[in-house]
Amino acid sequence: MTQIASQRQENLNMPVNRQMPVRPVIVQIIPELGPGGAEQGTIDIAGEIVKSGARSIVISNGGPRAHELGRVGAEHIDLPVHSKNPLVMYQNIKNLRKIIQNNNVDIVHVRSRAPAWSAWKACEKTDAKFMTTCHAPYNIGDKKLKLFYNSIMAKGERVIAISNHVQNYLIENYQTDPNRIRLIHRGVQLDRFHPSVVAPAQLINLSKEWRVPDDASIVMLPGRITRWKGHHVLIDAMAKLNRKEIFCVLIGSDQGRKEYREELETAISEKGLEGQIRIIDHCNDMPAAYMISTVVVSASIDPEGFGRIPIEAQAMGRPIIATDHGGAQETIVRNETGWLIPPNNSTALAEAIGQAIDLTQPQKEMLSYQSMEHIAHNFSLAKMADETLNVYAELLHEKYRG
Repeated sequence: MTQIASQRQENLNMPVNRQMPVRPVIVQIIPELGPGGAEQGTIDIAGEIVKSGARSIVISNGGPRAHELGRVGAEHIDLPVHSKNPLVMYQNIKNLRKIIQNNNVDIVHVRSRAPAWSAWKACEKTDAKFMTTCHAPYNIGDKKLKLFYNSIMAKGERVIAISNHVQNYLIENYQTDPNRIRLIHRGVQLDRFHPSVVAPAQLINLSKEWRVPDDASIVMLPGRITRWKGHHVLIDAMAKLNRKEIFCVLIGSDQGRKEYREELETAISEKGLEGQIRIIDHCNDMPAAYMISTVVVSASIDPEGFGRIPIEAQAMGRPIIATDHGGAQETIVRNETGWLIPPNNSTALAEAIGQAIDLTQPQKEMLSYQSMEHIAHNFSLAKMADETLNVYAELLHEKYRG
């Protein structure tokens, strides 16, 4: 009997009439496996499904992180589920239905809108359970078509909301039954994101790679180069700070958004900050990046559905400054583990950076301790995994109780 099966019977304590398979089959679907919180969550849960004794399959259009599934014992099926082309989406319905039927899939768990429409239709003529995770409050505007397109994320037999912010969005905009929603905050790998696992050599290598000036205070903003992440706000804040001992690193790919990156580079040049701000496309050692940083910034001008940067920074014991909306309000303890500032406000950001850098050593140690304890108790991968497996257990029970 698998752990999921055991959880199902122990937690729900209800009779099962049909024989449940020894090894349930759970499929996750996501457009691609690249950088990002949803992608990381998919890989994390894929591994936890395997540990539970179930069979774990991920369907995506591939991507640079697809190979990581093999490391955790999960399987990958390549399918163009990233496409929004109606003809491709229609073909995906047929292909997904074949996969469901040929592999006796029990649960289809979808994490994005385009593949969700195909998966929902594919599940209709099977006995697979359909569930979703809503990772963000999608823009609606005044367009009814957009509202309809987004609504698929509220159609799951269970709908995971990754924050109270997202949960409220689902209820207010799609009248989602709260009884179908499960609030499950994202979790961080504490065995990876912890100061004790970063060796001095990693810090030395990264300092050389970034060409960090000696004795500089480092402000880091990780996040893909797109306007809503607020890189331009941080550049303005650096200009207002006017402190030459501060070195700023912006880590993230522009993913083809060359105009915005060029705009940032121009702003850096015009403000005379060429020697203080560096844009780095990618970092393969984020735990070391956090450790080398004096302050971590999440400057998103639009609300994040959750936001992994604040929980990773706190797990590493680093001061975090984030904008006061969205998921950050749920993950940062105001003035205890970090700062929450008004969005798109470079003056407030500059003030917060200055305060964080000027903390005394005892203040830094207290903030570090409080941050790490906060994340360990509330935002661990183990907690997220347990809660997600419980949702799978609910659906397996419903399927096999007769």
